[in-house]
Amino acid sequence: MSQLTPEQYKEKMQRRKEIQEQRLQERSLSLGLIIVHTGDGKGKTTAALGMVVRSLGHGFKCAIVQFIKGAWEPAEKAIFSQWPEQLEFQAMGEGFTWETQDRDRDIQKAQEAWQKGLTYLKNPEYKLILLDEINVALKLGYLEVQDIVAGLSQKPEQTHVILTGRGAPPELIQVADLVTEMKLIKHPFREQKIKAQPGIEF
Repeated sequence: MSQLTPEQYKEKMQRRKEIQEQRLQERSLSLGLIIVHTGDGKGKTTAALGMVVRSLGHGFKCAIVQFIKGAWEPAEKAIFSQWPEQLEFQAMGEGFTWETQDRDRDIQKAQEAWQKGLTYLKNPEYKLILLDEINVALKLGYLEVQDIVAGLSQKPEQTHVILTGRGAPPELIQVADLVTEMKLIKHPFREQKIKAQPGIEF
């Protein structure tokens, strides 16, 4: 491809700018989104927490409900506690299933976490709600996907909801507005036997 002259480049960028501005004008609708982060790759919760930080920066009220991670005392909780007026943080799980070894209790804790999440979902004061690792609870059969879909349908029009965790069921993907699949290509725990690192995994 031949090099563009400065004039040609400027003309090309001007056309691109006009197209982008037209697209933005055509997309003036503002609605709360249902967002799913799934897949085997790392970064699902991390990306969602980035959206929480962004929302806090806009002055929005947010809620985080953690369905699995709970036995840990996450570093995120320590940092997010600096926004007590804007953020509700509920770590309601008791750790991974191989740690609890009590399926009935895991189901009970997942149900409690969902009921807590549902109270935030129905409250129009909350602009963004993160249901962290709820997809794992669904995959393990702790929650029924039809209950989650029904609950999502009750959210206020301008509320955003993020649902994270591997194994998101097709029914959830169907009702979502934005779905991102994190693909695992390489992981230090598997390839190099490097354990989870503070600031990276937790």
